[in-house]
Amino acid sequence: MSKHFRPWKIDEAQLLPPCVEDYVPKDHLSRLIVALVRESLDLSAIGGSYKSELGQPPFDPRLMTALLLHGYASGLYSSRRIARACVERADFMMIVAGDAPDFRTISEFRRRHLSALAALFVQVLRLAEKAGLVKLGHVALDGTKIKANASKHKAMSYARMKTREAELAAEVDRWLKAAEAADAEEDRLYGDRRGDEMPAWVADKQKRLEKIRQARAELEAEARAAAEAEQRRRDQAEAQRVAEGRKKNGKTPAPPKAEPDGKAQRNFTDPESRILKTKDGYIQGYNAQAAVDAGAQIIVAHGLTPSTSDQDQLVALIDGIEDNLGRKPREASADAGYCSETNLAALADRQIGAYIATGRAKHPGDAKRKIAGPLAKAMRNKLKRAGWRSRYRLRKQTVEPVFGQIKQARGFRQFLLRGIEKVTAEWALICTAHNLTKLARAA
Repeated sequence: MSKHFRPWKIDEAQLLPPCVEDYVPKDHLSRLIVALVRESLDLSAIGGSYKSELGQPPFDPRLMTALLLHGYASGLYSSRRIARACVERADFMMIVAGDAPDFRTISEFRRRHLSALAALFVQVLRLAEKAGLVKLGHVALDGTKIKANASKHKAMSYARMKTREAELAAEVDRWLKAAEAADAEEDRLYGDRRGDEMPAWVADKQKRLEKIRQARAELEAEARAAAEAEQRRRDQAEAQRVAEGRKKNGKTPAPPKAEPDGKAQRNFTDPESRILKTKDGYIQGYNAQAAVDAGAQIIVAHGLTPSTSDQDQLVALIDGIEDNLGRKPREASADAGYCSETNLAALADRQIGAYIATGRAKHPGDAKRKIAGPLAKAMRNKLKRAGWRSRYRLRKQTVEPVFGQIKQARGFRQFLLRGIEKVTAEWALICTAHNLTKLARAA
């Protein structure tokens, strides 16, 4: 007797569900996002920008917002991939109700409303707080390096710029003369050319020369500004020394250089990104920052900098938490990259219990780095005295899994946008999507 199988009714007409939401399970992430967008999020900043009655009616801003948020929460960031999912995946088909927007429409919506979309981070964060997911008992801070939408091979050092600028100028000048001679000869032979056209390869060299000159000017302007700031700092320190009557120690330092260092680089694709060192080598990218609540791994503040150093980000993140939620955390932990007398004093002034490693070591209290400041010495003794019971142990299990979920589970390893303003807003969208996934699991 042959085995009976379930009928395969691929050619049989079927009665479709009466509602598009029936395509996805009731506990699916897409349902939560749709509900939040329709009932809880204030999208007046987006909807209010549509005023003209002319032309084809645009897609509902709620639909487009839900589509982008679900795309980011599902690991789809490219507008083309999101548009493809709208005709291939049931959860995306449910959001667009079978009326899929073109990828250009998705890209243009994100470009036009990027700032308003980034501002949704605070709204989602406060919803997570109402759901009891944000405790602010202990907050861990950290940064992760993420590639920019630019190749590190498209960068050039200041020293190379000066050399290459002279080479290109001479080359373009030589080719222009050759082009003029060729045009004159063709005019003599054919008489149908003006004689002043430039070949495409000459124009390309000229564009390259213009880019190099612009990048060189920007580096020189930055170097002059840095030299002026350093000189002001020295003048203030000298004035304070004279006012306090202290003796001058050591030799007078050389004046700050107004010319950029020969190794200073500028990227032609995304000039605001920087070469950053990671454990896997050097990348052209940005340093993305996050403060994560230990309760449910909710991101409570975020930031972004092109600098490889984390030190200047601690105060901004801590103050960002209070700006977002109206209250400060009781404790904060961070690795050695955030350790400085200024940061430790700032946490003390804000009455926040600090647990910051004073050096890189398996145990934060055993770091061999020489410590001069009194607050750093006290922090090292505090961590060493507590040992394995120290609250610092919460740092790694709080913030590092979040970066793992963003970069590994959802595959976000490179920004799509360029320029620090746009990239900062894109990072805010990533953090918002992360909090939505946490909110969905708790719902």
